[in-house]
Amino acid sequence: MLRHRTFAALKHRNYRLFFGGQLISLIGTWMQNIAQAWLVYQLTNSPFKLGVVAFAAGAPSLLFSLWAGVVADRMSKRRLIMTTQTVLMTLAAILAVDAFLGTVQWWHVAILALLLGIANAFDGPARQAFVVEMVGREDLGNAIALNSAMFNSARIIGPALAGITLAAVGPAWCFALNAASFLAVIAGLALMRVPPYVGTTDAASPWSQVKEGLRYIGGNPTVRSLITVVAVSNMFGLGYSTLLPAFAQDVLGVGKVGFALLSTAVGVGALTGALLVATLGNHPHKGRILTTGNLLFPAMVVGISLSTSYHLTLFLLMLSGLGFMIQNATANTLVQTVVPDSLRGRVMGVYMMVFLGFFPVGCLISGTVAEHCGVRFAAGLGGSLALVYGLFLFWRSPGIRRLQ
Repeated sequence: MLRHRTFAALKHRNYRLFFGGQLISLIGTWMQNIAQAWLVYQLTNSPFKLGVVAFAAGAPSLLFSLWAGVVADRMSKRRLIMTTQTVLMTLAAILAVDAFLGTVQWWHVAILALLLGIANAFDGPARQAFVVEMVGREDLGNAIALNSAMFNSARIIGPALAGITLAAVGPAWCFALNAASFLAVIAGLALMRVPPYVGTTDAASPWSQVKEGLRYIGGNPTVRSLITVVAVSNMFGLGYSTLLPAFAQDVLGVGKVGFALLSTAVGVGALTGALLVATLGNHPHKGRILTTGNLLFPAMVVGISLSTSYHLTLFLLMLSGLGFMIQNATANTLVQTVVPDSLRGRVMGVYMMVFLGFFPVGCLISGTVAEHCGVRFAAGLGGSLALVYGLFLFWRSPGIRRLQ
């Protein structure tokens, strides 16, 4: 019975195709993320430039996610996702060729990261809004949690494979394997059986539709508070993750494989959190679950900043991943449960804007602070700010804890 609740969304054929293809593709994506960060730090030895590359990858979400939400509401979501996945595959292949030729520079990586970010800005809202079309509202919460489990399974497998591949044959092969992995998700989307897309009869301009979505969020205290929680967490708490190569090399004194295992530890915790949220399913106290994650995550980031032990840091990273995933999977479920279908793409566009777009801003801030004050101080500062906000929310907004 427990197993049935945990994997309920997999009874839908389209979602099984989506899940399998995305899992393979995300393993490749995490291989590229790890290899890319390691390559940039080896080329530059600069935490600031790590922050610049992370900022380049995520900044397009700030600029394009609102419009991407409108596009997702105005066309076939499956077709849009297939297009963005094809673009992402092409960019990964370009980076692989650059690395194989030995001509790669850190600013090449930054430019390609920017282009990847633009494609992801359109991909994210469409993927989020497409879930309900695959599983319906009854299994929506379970599917969102399983998406998180899928993402974090890849976060465990991908970095581990990246560490082995980096040590054996170098970063170029990580990029090439990522490019090949997109074929799985494209094939899965192509094999789906979905009803023909029926275009909207709404003649409103895109700008009017953007404003409609923003008005809805502004007028709905629940959705507004949930998006704010995600914004603060990604702006301040998550900045430590872009500094992991510097932590590995300069604080903990471990090499490529050690760095990959640090990232894997976050994934283990996050996968545990995602499966926990999936198992709880329609638990009536989602607000309490959200609050637990909102306090656990930043507290563990502060702990990571104070640790000089490799094994303790691995343990704290697992707990940080657990807290982050409990917080974000629950927030995503609550938002999508409340929002009407006609506004889903636009609201998820705003959600993805803060989820993906505020993270690189935090990375740039963390990288800048780390360059001048050290990586431990930068991580501790970000974690402390997120923890203070979590405690403030706990004190001033008790209604959050009562959400169901």
